[in-house]
Amino acid sequence: MESRLINVTHYIEHSFGDYIDINYTLWLTWLLAPLFITFLLPLLIVMLFYLSSLILYIYKLHRYRLIHAYERDFWVGARHTIAAIWDAHGWIWHSYEIKGMENIPDEGSALIIYYHGAIPIDLYYFVARVILFKNRLIHTVADRFLFKIPGWSIILEAFKVIPGTVSTCSSVLKDNNLLAIAPGGVYEAQFGNSYYKLMWKKRLGFAKVALDAKCPIIPIFTQNLREAFCSVSWGYRFWMWLYNVTRFPFVPIYGGFPVKLTTYVGKPIPYEENTTPEELKKKVALAIEELIKKNQKIPGSILRAILERFYHH
Repeated sequence: MESRLINVTHYIEHSFGDYIDINYTLWLTWLLAPLFITFLLPLLIVMLFYLSSLILYIYKLHRYRLIHAYERDFWVGARHTIAAIWDAHGWIWHSYEIKGMENIPDEGSALIIYYHGAIPIDLYYFVARVILFKNRLIHTVADRFLFKIPGWSIILEAFKVIPGTVSTCSSVLKDNNLLAIAPGGVYEAQFGNSYYKLMWKKRLGFAKVALDAKCPIIPIFTQNLREAFCSVSWGYRFWMWLYNVTRFPFVPIYGGFPVKLTTYVGKPIPYEENTTPEELKKKVALAIEELIKKNQKIPGSILRAILERFYHH
């Protein structure tokens, strides 16, 4: 083991020695370390104060919901606590709100169809708000790569995130649950842009699920979602080729901009016995496109989306 470490050290010195003075760099790091620590520790203290403030605000706003949730079940209490944290984050960072919450049923099943952003941050906020104010959990269909990320399994278990097949999704709805699906999935997340075009390809699975479960479909869309997080637009052909080969989302994402986010919940599309999956898909797509047309300025603008936190016409 020691010999391998020496070999690696020699390799680094030979590879970068012509460009970087290793000894000088180490000396400079040692010299400046006290300076970094001097400024870093006060910053951590400030962060702890803000974290403490956030926790107290959450407790003040949701204490009765949390106490009631923990009296029922461990998982229910845990979900409500996490939901309170996400709801506070959405309120602080994105001034998040929901229009049309009354369209989410208090009981019974419904399939929620949403537009997939580069990161579906809006869905996290939406699920949190529904847990806190409707006392209902939205089961979610996610891409299979999420189940391979270390440390995420307990989150997926707690919030009932599943890999979507028609049979599993239908059974969730037949048990009178809420279920959320983004037909565009990872493909729409990576290759969508500020023009908010739906990228569903020929996917009909969600329509088959709704028809099999005989439940209504609720379309939702979040204004300025593409301005909160963005996927890079350069190298489109390369990223497309890489995705088609690996089926893994490699497209770089940047952002976290504090834009105004508002989720609009459309009127439920009722189950109709004689509707085909193709017809239902078109009907749902038109409903979401109507929400986009009505509530999103095209193309999206990061600066305008930030200003909308203070002035919204």
